[in-house]
Amino acid sequence: MALILMVIHGTDGDVLPFVRVGRALRGRGHDVTVLTHAYYRSAVHRAGLGFVPVDTVAEYERYLADAAGQFDETDISEFRRHFDRTGLFDQFLLECREMLRLHRPHQTVLVGAPISGQSVLTAAEALDAPAVCLAASPFQLMALPGVAGIYREVLADGVDTARAGIGLGPVTDWPAWMSSARHYVGLWPAWFDAAGPPAPAGTDLAGFVLADEDTSDDIPPAARELLAGDVAPVLVTGGTGRLLQRRFYRTAVDAIRSLGRPALLAVRHGDLVPDPLPPDVHRFVKLPFRAVMPRVAAVVHHGGIGTLGRALAAGTPQVAMAAGLDRPDNARRLAAYGVGRWLPEGEWTADAVAAAIRAAIDDRPPAVPDPLAATSVERAADAVESVLPDLTRRPETPLSRS
Repeated sequence: MALILMVIHGTDGDVLPFVRVGRALRGRGHDVTVLTHAYYRSAVHRAGLGFVPVDTVAEYERYLADAAGQFDETDISEFRRHFDRTGLFDQFLLECREMLRLHRPHQTVLVGAPISGQSVLTAAEALDAPAVCLAASPFQLMALPGVAGIYREVLADGVDTARAGIGLGPVTDWPAWMSSARHYVGLWPAWFDAAGPPAPAGTDLAGFVLADEDTSDDIPPAARELLAGDVAPVLVTGGTGRLLQRRFYRTAVDAIRSLGRPALLAVRHGDLVPDPLPPDVHRFVKLPFRAVMPRVAAVVHHGGIGTLGRALAAGTPQVAMAAGLDRPDNARRLAAYGVGRWLPEGEWTADAVAAAIRAAIDDRPPAVPDPLAATSVERAADAVESVLPDLTRRPETPLSRS
């Protein structure tokens, strides 16, 4: 069977779907190793997969904080300073060298994400091995030309220096190279794709692969008590990272209080929430969304693909306060299909959010087709396996997705 090397960066919504797909591939007899942040060591090991850390936990926290600091940055040169401050060029080279070290000739498939998978593309080029990209949201494919431009303008010399470290020349055509994986897989369903600009031709759509499907459903006692109360609380989450406007939680809390409902805040980083919190608002570092989501009146979230997918699976009314990255596009697709409401950053007032929550609760969302397909993970694993014939019969030039 094949050796699958998966490289993934980010937070729970980025990393844990890769782990789930890796676990499915392991169940098919493949050897699977995940190269990711040290913070996810236990999650990878629980899935029975090999693990290579690309940083330390402290370095990961510094990376999250530094990335948050450039959330509203419009000067692309700041992106270069972010790479320099957080050692991402060194990490890039480390990932490449680890893939070259682990590689088995004619037996290895490399798997990465579209926007952050440059080490996978580089190692695939050096090893003449097939690469597969798993995209968590449509925006990750839509944004590739723009990301290629940023790399060309402010990051090319750092990438090319790392490439030279494993014997490769510089990238000459950034847009073509950034789209040069053998196969692209979208981790969302067809109806979600059709609700906005569609994925490029040739992209396989596997369906939502949610981050929390393999986690514990144990609800903390304090949260259980709130969920058992006479008035169902509203859940608020901005994901497990720091890429949020500071007023996200403050505005959401003020809106929910005006509705006379309690609130559950799932926030890993406590400095993001108001201090002190009102007595009917309770913060938890983490909550099992699979168990909690069906029991809340509504969820207010940041537009993350995993959170909205879980809300759809639970049939929970949802309001997305979406800003930055893929979130506005995700939220627009929800609204276009009629299964969620969203507020762009310019409309974030307590009154507007309260009105959206009230409307979402009063007009519960219709069912969507296949909200949480049991076969989504298996379809993603199928797509990775689709390049296995390439291990013994390689085409002369990389395949195009056009």
